Amino acid sequence: MYDGLQRPLEVLSRKTGEFIARGVQASPLPEDKLWRFVPSLEVGSSVGPGSQLGAVAESHIIEHRILVPPNLKGRVVEIHEGDFNIHDTVAVLETRGEDGISRVEIPLAQRWPVRQPRPYQTRLAPREPLISGTRIIDAFFPVAKGGSAIIPGGFGTGKTVTEHSLARWADADVVVYVGCGERGNEMTEVLEEFPTLEDPRTGAPLMKRTVLIANTSNMPVAAREASIYTGITIAEYYRDMGYDVLMLADSTSRWGEALREISGRLEEMPGEEGYPAYLAARLAEFYERSGRVACLGGSQENGVPQRYGSVTVIGAVSPPGGDFSEPMTQNSMRVVGTFWALDYDLSRRRHFPAINWTRSFSLYDLREWYRGRVAPDWDDLTREALALLQREVELLEIVQLVGPDALAETERAVLASARMLREDLLQQSAYHGVDRYCPASKAYWMLKAIMDFHHRTQSAVQSGVPLQKVSALPTVTEIARMKELPLDEAETHIKMVMDHVRSGFAEWGVN
Repeated sequence: MYDGLQRPLEVLSRKTGEFIARGVQASPLPEDKLWRFVPSLEVGSSVGPGSQLGAVAESHIIEHRILVPPNLKGRVVEIHEGDFNIHDTVAVLETRGEDGISRVEIPLAQRWPVRQPRPYQTRLAPREPLISGTRIIDAFFPVAKGGSAIIPGGFGTGKTVTEHSLARWADADVVVYVGCGERGNEMTEVLEEFPTLEDPRTGAPLMKRTVLIANTSNMPVAAREASIYTGITIAEYYRDMGYDVLMLADSTSRWGEALREISGRLEEMPGEEGYPAYLAARLAEFYERSGRVACLGGSQENGVPQRYGSVTVIGAVSPPGGDFSEPMTQNSMRVVGTFWALDYDLSRRRHFPAINWTRSFSLYDLREWYRGRVAPDWDDLTREALALLQREVELLEIVQLVGPDALAETERAVLASARMLREDLLQQSAYHGVDRYCPASKAYWMLKAIMDFHHRTQSAVQSGVPLQKVSALPTVTEIARMKELPLDEAETHIKMVMDHVRSGFAEWGVN
């Protein structure tokens, strides 16, 4: 748990009390603690940038892989197994340069400038989604592993709850949570909640694979401006070990305000709304450090397994009054691949997550993965469901103008099916014991059942069956219960519901 300059807050608290004193420093890692280093190479091995020298059991969840720094290559002349502190030498390399042969000592801890991206061997196209367990995200607006996304929304629309849910349930090995300028009570909630949450991947506390960088609004503004760079560098460091890392920034608007304040003190020429003219460039430089890569140090030619890692960056944006036209939202939207727009009206109706399906988008083409891993007709179902929701918006505009009596029976059936889609699929509770996480396979069967009901409803209404009679079918209640069933019961129950739907409509001659 650090501040924006990677100073450990627990150590600072013991040194200076509740507030950070001017100029206080502390080592990011305990200097007196001994770590067990186990080599993976022998003396005489040739190594290059990113080669793995050995490993330290950081916890029973994370194996911390000690790598050759990106700017070194040579031959191992010494390597030791044992207990070492972070400054002790665990390996010695013999390198050749312009000045001849030299020996380089490698300790457990390494340093890297946070504003400089860490190098990699090859950048790979994002082809796999980061499964979040949130149905509207996974089904309609997925973010790729190694992709980037933003969550803009006004106060109280659910940005922090969504990020907490992603931190717990997303398919990532390591989580880096950066609080860049948020209120103290929000970071306190993270600090109190995460150690008590059970990690669904390992059964250990969630904090065992989480790095927290906490910069509240009363902390130094320079540290707040540096916080997202510290977070992304730590994320890249674990990426280089071959892990999938999720970085959450809450909220980048506060980081932008720190940038604006520093720019004002430097008397730079202001841009739109007082932000510096280079705001867009800084945001682009930050988000482009996300990605899925082939890490340095792997080579099939030398018999060394290739490591693959990713950094997925998700930033919350807090536009004043929920105005998405302000500079932080607009400049962020131009450089990210996924946009989850939180909506005031949905949050007031207690519809969570309050992601507006007409304003959100995803630019990642992950259809092949879903067709191969979930279902061949996944893409057709999601496209049709989004079209149904869009049609509902158009019909509701007509209702507001001329009233519901102006709609035909088939159009009222569209509204009924869309309401089922919204309430029984897209609405999801982050606090429900079962509904808080929904696998993609369960989301598929839920979507398939609702769309099957919609098709049969349209056929029945066109055949002259009153919509009121269709809405009274007991299967309507059974569909609403799908989200509350555990995964091992859900698929069987949903298939049973679909059988009931067929038999119910068969009485009216609808196949």
